[in-house]
Order: sequence, then structure tokens, then C-alpha cells
Amino acid sequence: MSKPDELLVDVVALVESGQSNQMSLTVVTGGAVITGRLAPEAVWRLRVSEVLTDSDRLGEFSAVFAAPAKEDGPPTHLHFHVARILQGTVGIPETGGMYRVAIEDVSAWTVGDFSYSDH
Repeated sequence: MSKPDELLVDVVALVESGQSNQMSLTVVTGGAVITGRLAPEAVWRLRVSEVLTDSDRLGEFSAVFAAPAKEDGPPTHLHFHVARILQGTVGIPETGGMYRVAIEDVSAWTVGDFSYSDH
């Protein structure tokens, strides 16, 4: 999108202000479909920092994510946790991952997340 969807920006602003991680969202960006729950940026950064701290090879990067987020202006990114990239009949990774997506790159979105079932 050349101009971010104002409704999506408002949704993300509510997630940020309420510090909630219960808003499920599915987006199309760059041809990929990403589905999961939104997290406030500060919560997302903390969790990524924790994962990196526990890594033998990537621990030095944890400080980058532990730094406070800049809070000037409306949100510019979606911060997904427990998220999957949908590919065919599977979601990658199965357990969900942490994704950061620029709002301006979202070409379509819907409230809710998609999951697959063998039933």
C-alpha cells in the first residue's frame, strides 16, 4: 500500500495502547499470507530479546531488541507472535513464530487467524 490503511493503523494503535496480545489478524504482504496474534511492540521486542539471549550464537543481538521502541507518531509495523506463514495446507512454523510486518506493505487483511485441520 502506498498509504497505510487507516483502519489497520487504528487497530494496531489499540493493541499498543491496551498492551493486549489477543487480537488475531491475517494479512497478505508481498504475496505471503501471515496469520497470528498481534502483540504490542514492547512485548514483542522483549520476547525476541529473551529468545536471542538464550541462544549460544545469537545472544549478542538481544540488546538491539531490548532497547525501547520509539513512540513518535502512529504505529508503522504489525508485531505478530504465535504466527504462521500459510503455505499450501500447512502453517510455517507449526508452533508459530515472531514476525514484524510494515503496515504500508499490507495489501489485504482480515480480523481472525486461519488454522488448518485434518478433520
